Amino acid sequence: MGKVLESSLWRSSDFGTSYTKLTLQPGVTTVIDNFYICPTNKRKVILVSSSLSDRDQSLFLSVDEGATFQKQPIPFFVDTLIFHPKEEDKVLAYTKESKLYVSSDLGKKWTLLQERVTKDHVFWAVSGVDADPDLVHMEAQDLGGGFRYVTCPIHNCSEKLLAAPFAGPIDHGSLTVQDDYIFFKVTSANRTKYYVSYRRNEFVLMKLPKYALPKDLQIISTDESQVFVAVQEWYQMDTYNLYQSDPRGVRYALVLQDVRSSRQAEESVLIDILEVRGVKGVFLANQKIDGKVMTLITYNKGRDWDYLRPPSMDMNGKPTNCKPPDCHLHLHLRWADNPYVSGTVHTKDTAPGLIMGAGNLGSQLVEYKEEMYITSDCGHTWRQVFEEEHHILYLDHGGVIVAIKDTSIPLKILKFSVDEGLTWSTHNFTSTSVFVDGLLSEPGDETLVMTVFGHISFRSDWELVKVDFRPSFSRQCGEEDYSSWDLSNLQGDRCIMGQQRSFRKRKSTSWCIKGRSFTSALTSRVCECRDSDFLCDYGFERSPSSESNTNKCSANFWFNPLSPPDDCALGQTYTSSLGYRKVVSNVCEGGVDLQQSPAQLQCPLTPPRGLQVSIQGEAVAVRPGEDVLFVVRQEQGDVLTTKYQVDLGDGFKAMYVNLTLTGEPIRHRYESPGIYRVSVRAENTAGHDEAVLFVQVNSPLQALYLEVVPVIGINQEVNLTAVLLPLNPNLTVFYWWIGHNLQPLLSLDNSVTTRFSDTGDVRVTVQAACGNSVLQDSRVLRVLDQFQVVPLQFSKELDAYNPNTPEWREDVGLVVTRLLSKETSVPQELLVTVLKPGLPTLADLYVLLPPPRPTRKRSLSSDKRLAAIQQVLNAQKISFLLRGGVRVLVALRDTGTGAEQLGGGGGYWAVVVLFVIGLFAAGAFILYKFKRKRPGRTVYAQMHNEKEQEMTSPVSHSEDVQGTAPGNHSGVVLSINSREMHSYLVS
Repeated sequence: MGKVLESSLWRSSDFGTSYTKLTLQPGVTTVIDNFYICPTNKRKVILVSSSLSDRDQSLFLSVDEGATFQKQPIPFFVDTLIFHPKEEDKVLAYTKESKLYVSSDLGKKWTLLQERVTKDHVFWAVSGVDADPDLVHMEAQDLGGGFRYVTCPIHNCSEKLLAAPFAGPIDHGSLTVQDDYIFFKVTSANRTKYYVSYRRNEFVLMKLPKYALPKDLQIISTDESQVFVAVQEWYQMDTYNLYQSDPRGVRYALVLQDVRSSRQAEESVLIDILEVRGVKGVFLANQKIDGKVMTLITYNKGRDWDYLRPPSMDMNGKPTNCKPPDCHLHLHLRWADNPYVSGTVHTKDTAPGLIMGAGNLGSQLVEYKEEMYITSDCGHTWRQVFEEEHHILYLDHGGVIVAIKDTSIPLKILKFSVDEGLTWSTHNFTSTSVFVDGLLSEPGDETLVMTVFGHISFRSDWELVKVDFRPSFSRQCGEEDYSSWDLSNLQGDRCIMGQQRSFRKRKSTSWCIKGRSFTSALTSRVCECRDSDFLCDYGFERSPSSESNTNKCSANFWFNPLSPPDDCALGQTYTSSLGYRKVVSNVCEGGVDLQQSPAQLQCPLTPPRGLQVSIQGEAVAVRPGEDVLFVVRQEQGDVLTTKYQVDLGDGFKAMYVNLTLTGEPIRHRYESPGIYRVSVRAENTAGHDEAVLFVQVNSPLQALYLEVVPVIGINQEVNLTAVLLPLNPNLTVFYWWIGHNLQPLLSLDNSVTTRFSDTGDVRVTVQAACGNSVLQDSRVLRVLDQFQVVPLQFSKELDAYNPNTPEWREDVGLVVTRLLSKETSVPQELLVTVLKPGLPTLADLYVLLPPPRPTRKRSLSSDKRLAAIQQVLNAQKISFLLRGGVRVLVALRDTGTGAEQLGGGGGYWAVVVLFVIGLFAAGAFILYKFKRKRPGRTVYAQMHNEKEQEMTSPVSHSEDVQGTAPGNHSGVVLSINSREMHSYLVS
């Protein structure tokens, strides 16, 4: 609701004839945020007011219908006020900070009840159900972030008196307290379970058909000791199935399929079902099948449904030519967004049988057609009254029906009927047309005074127009002014819900006021019970309409009527269902009794079935040293005589009794990483069951390095290796994305092998997932047809400073690449220096070919580059300093083969390299000579310079080292086999 300035707040005490401006604070501009009227004493009113700066709020309290107000400052910002349903001075305040306060003196003093409370999920005690009328039900968030259902009395809501009727967490925003029932849902392992408590007894699972597999569940009604729920099953998108419960709200039977639904703002769901007020057991619903929406009506709470009968004549007296089964009346069943106008269908408790709705005739409901129809005999016969939708207001128990067109243009005419819509008169309620915003009637069903409010233009203030129908009636009605009508269904059967009911209505020729003393109910007579007074019990379904006996209920394939219930304990008795149960609130007596049950059966000793073991919170991966709570559940079977043998996989074994009965978790702690097999064996003399859970105990991943050669030849086999820290064998899953492929490869090994058939840059990304820990690394490979590899070595002093980490090898490789580029004038982007893991510290220099140029021969420029590289290395021009002034020299490494050629291109380059090596064989340095074993699996990885450099700035003879050119492909190539990987991980 928008804020209303004080100058716009007015009060009338004479049915809108005159208005008095309310002055809350003389000389002070006050902003009204909202106002609340006590439902049990309408003289008591609370206004919520804010300062113009919105820095503080106050309440204005009135006990004389707003004639005077008392200001009361408050230390919080009100979001919603909730009056007690019985005691007029008790109020709950829900704040914008999700705190809940209570006042017992109409807002003068406030006490904090609870913090972190969920909005719109706070409920006062229900009279006649809750023992303490001052109890508050609420959904609140605990310190761990989960949500709980808690209760406490308003006089003392300390932690000691805060009760949790349900031990576990519940889904956010799922708590509902309504009449005799409390509902909420619990989702774990992507499966949602719905719980109900009847008259504050223990919570039990709501039993829907086994394979309903609900995606959503909405409470439709809970009156008359029965629950109507709409369930969206696993296969439904824009429809719900309607179910009806037993009195406890536990067992549900299907009453109507495919009721249309629609999504509204804030993910709220609207379901096309409407309870007709005034006559119990009557509902309207829109069913959607194969895209067609059709309106149905039931007179016995969903046991039987029929299409609405169309009128034979339209409002102009012309034939409608609409005849069943091809044509029916269909109604829109929408609620109005504006609370001051009626929805598309209007009914009222004090006007039984009177229904007005917007819809159309045809084979299905048409969205843009909103003709108005009326029935005064609860849907048995209908008449068209308007061609367009109107807002409806019932006055004097439906004795006067007021209608104003629903339109966006200004109006000054309303229509009214005093004979239940048979005839209509017009009335000019204003001389100047207004945009109608809403209709209001004075309190009381007997009133004949209403107010039309709206505005002349979008910039003008509200216009309020009083319409008083009292002068139109000269007297009160007497008995001679009434006739009776009998309630019947569309087949003409008068025995509905086990009784015949008659109602009074005013004769169309009598112009009189029904008044406050009018009662519509006239007589009722109990009927004998028949087949139609029973519906199918849980686990049963009605026979298809194609069969002769449509009243027969047959068991579903998944249901065994002779099986004892799940909670049947040894020594108790149970009765098996024959498939029928009496419709709740049906009052028939004698006659047929389809609900009769065989003799009481003794609950047998049943073996444990459906044994489950899980970790509280549904996790299966934990950390070493972390407290783990194991929860054991048993769906079926005896629990009193069953013993439970528990093995937690690390040597802990124990025997329990009453383990699933108490629900107490088993607390344990694993000290070492690994996979542990947790098993629970439940056994009694009737049989046994076993549950197994594999628990991953691992430390969080700390580092992930993707190792892959930065330069690859076409169709050359290459290993992609993920080096993980810490090492978690058999616990980590690796996801590999290669190139532009969106579908990853999955592996339990930390390496995969692949080939590339085309030249170009290829990105490789790997994710490592271990428990709740996920890391990612990515590298770019260059696939070429030609390149050379020159082996390098370092002076032995470098080994003492080698920490054997990828970052260190990357930094050293970048230093060598930059120095070689500067001394040889070979572009830096054509050189890649790759250090190998382990000791001694060795490297490979990758020399890439430049892009082809028409004016040069590639082979000559390549020969010169190699010769220049060999020359500066043999001349000892490539060196850098370590910490402490230690100088490291880079030299050629003698592998016995010289430079290696990869890719295509012939053997010319190898001959040139051998020749160059021969020229410098007598150089100043004595090189290490050794034969290096070729590892069984060699892998490479380019490590891009993604972090700040941490080592000392390298120096050469010129002490002027250029930075890395942007956009180059310089990097480090890491080579590691299985033994070296182990050495790296433990170093």
